[in-house]
Amino acid sequence: MNRLNERLSALTPRDLGGMMRGIEKESLRSRPDGALADTPHPPALGSALTHPNITTDFSESQIELITGVHPTPGACLAELTEIHQFVHRNIDGEVLWASSMPCGLPEDERIPIGRYGSSNVGRAKTVYRQGLSWRYGRRMQTISGIHYNFSLPPGAWETLGPVCGFPGDARARQTDAYFALIRNFRRHSWLLLYLFGASPAVCGSFLEGHAHGLQPLDSGSLYLPHATSLRMGPLGYQSDAQAALAVSFNSLESYSSSLSRALTEPYPAYEAIGVREGDEYRQLATSLLQIENEFYGTIRPKRSIRPGERPLRALAERGVEYVEVRCLDLDPFLAVGIDEGTLRFLDVFLLHCLLSDSPPDTPDEIAGMSRNQHLVAQRGREPGLALHRGGGQAGLREWGRELLRECEPIAEALDAGAGAGAGGDAGSPHRDALERAAALLDDASLTPSARVLREMAAAHGNSFRAFGLACSLQHRDQLLAMPFPEEVAARHARMAQESIAAQRRIEAADVLPFEEYRRRYIAGELVAGD
Repeated sequence: MNRLNERLSALTPRDLGGMMRGIEKESLRSRPDGALADTPHPPALGSALTHPNITTDFSESQIELITGVHPTPGACLAELTEIHQFVHRNIDGEVLWASSMPCGLPEDERIPIGRYGSSNVGRAKTVYRQGLSWRYGRRMQTISGIHYNFSLPPGAWETLGPVCGFPGDARARQTDAYFALIRNFRRHSWLLLYLFGASPAVCGSFLEGHAHGLQPLDSGSLYLPHATSLRMGPLGYQSDAQAALAVSFNSLESYSSSLSRALTEPYPAYEAIGVREGDEYRQLATSLLQIENEFYGTIRPKRSIRPGERPLRALAERGVEYVEVRCLDLDPFLAVGIDEGTLRFLDVFLLHCLLSDSPPDTPDEIAGMSRNQHLVAQRGREPGLALHRGGGQAGLREWGRELLRECEPIAEALDAGAGAGAGGDAGSPHRDALERAAALLDDASLTPSARVLREMAAAHGNSFRAFGLACSLQHRDQLLAMPFPEEVAARHARMAQESIAAQRRIEAADVLPFEEYRRRYIAGELVAGD
């Protein structure tokens, strides 16, 4: 704690006020009966390839909403809400599914894969998704979540780097500090699953024909009684092939080395699939990972990339710019899936991960992190649950309370010293967020996952599909009832049309045959304009 406080004191109010954040939020489009919409991405929303705020994730039916970068949680949520309002006005009676676990799904082969037009970059995005469907099945890819992007201002590293003992120039110190943050986040991210996990149940269609360890409900739904986030457990974003990677986050070099092998060495099971059969492409490559984004993790080091640039190359040349938190469920009780209190807690939590001692990870510790993630995802509300810590065990609630106590000076600094840049609100919003988290540790029935099961039983006959649809319709009505000025609607409509025009320009400018484009991209040889 002494070292944490020393490092905290090195951050000026300007540093704390200069923290930036952004949100990427995935949601399935559902029909009004709670089944997956099989319609194409609505043209009124623009081009999924080029629109800066509205795209698709794996499926053509899976919208991804992206905010810009904001200095306050409130501004970030305001933009996310505005984008939601525009989308709901342009999806022709469909709804955005409120839960992370999917709505009613058809047979696997009938789940539509995202389409991005005829350009090389658009075709590559579709082929990548085709590869995901061959490797993992389409159902797993329909799970949705919220990603939180977080960064400190560049000037913070001038003072923080030396205090934390990171050598080198400002860029090297910044990169090392973000990797230290990532290591601690992976150690403690189970706490986020407990506090914010909201996927303890799933529609039976998600697992139809597959073995699972869930318990049935009379409605055709499946659940685990103490689960917090099935999305983050063995049923979610998991891969036996990737589990063998044991990627180390001790440095950019160790991280890049681990992923580089997975991106270049052929993997027998994927070699058997092949890159293509005749003129039909099946995947981008036969390596364990087609591209960097295929590596599933609770958090990623990130750097803005240039057209045609591989993410690992961008990191190697320019260092880590921000981190992307990837373990948050959609909160089905909230119209846009997340609220300001959660964002403020995340800011405190991420600063704790940054400012605390962060020893190197080891293969044994990496395996323990994975076990803790699955324990909390499947049994997090179980009384007396113990987690792996060091060479022994620690009670979830006791460990959680310890982390919250260590976060208190950070919350106080954000409330008292960061001024308008860290939130601009009177009072103690960051300390309030810690108090709410403490209440959830004291009483598991207050957690979102417990509330989901309680609401399913009380009002929806234990049907996950009925519960999810009711929440989705309520959020749609709430967002449609909010003011949406004509000039805002016109601005969004103009952005949609501009994105369509941008896609056409990209398609018209292509000169490389797709196979050459694919080979050069996989080899990291593309430059802007290819």
